[in-house]
Amino acid sequence: MRYHIVIDKDPGSDWWASVPSLPGCYSSGETVEELRENVKEAIKAYVASLMAEGLPAPPSDPDRIETVEVA
Repeated sequence: MRYHIVIDKDPGSDWWASVPSLPGCYSSGETVEELRENVKEAIKAYVASLMAEGLPAPPSDPDRIETVEVA
């Protein structure tokens, strides 16, 4: 699965990301590399939760900044 993420950083804080296709799916990290790993885990947990409830995973939003692949 592939989802687009939006990455941002406020001065004096960690990096953070949101996943527009997955409402409420956010993550953070001290570095961009850590953030990428953390957001992959957040996506996996979000999709697993949907599947456990018998719901389909939402499609990706093609108009965002960066794509991460979740195995």
